[in-house]
Amino acid sequence: MVRLVGVDLPRNKKITYALTYIHGVGLTSAKRIVELAKVNPETRASDLTTEETIALRQTIEENGFKLEGDLRRFHGLNIKRLSEINCHRGKRHRANLPVRGQRTRTNARSRRGTKKTVTGKKK
Repeated sequence: MVRLVGVDLPRNKKITYALTYIHGVGLTSAKRIVELAKVNPETRASDLTTEETIALRQTIEENGFKLEGDLRRFHGLNIKRLSEINCHRGKRHRANLPVRGQRTRTNARSRRGTKKTVTGKKK
C-alpha cells in the first residue's frame, strides 16, 4: 500500500488517478507530479517501486503544493476571516446558505438541509 502525504492511495488504480485521492491534487496536477517524478503514468499504485514512491514524495514536497491539512486550514481561515469582517459572504457562510448568488427559494437543498414543511392556514 502506497502512502503519500498521510493518505493511503487505492492499489488498483493507475498512479495518475490514485494521486487525485489526495485533497488538493486534481487530475492536471497529478499528471504534472507524475511527469516531474519521471514515473510511468500507466503504472498501478500497487506496482510502484520504493524509488518511484520516494521520487513522488520528493516532487510533492519540492514543488510547494498546498495539500491535505494545510489546504483545509487555509480555506478554513479564509472563511473565518470573511465571517469576522462581517461581509456578505461571511454572513452567508454563518447562516449556512449559498454564498455565490444562487437562488434559495426552490433550490439549495444540499446547503439548507432537508425540507421543513410549514402547515398552511385553515379556512
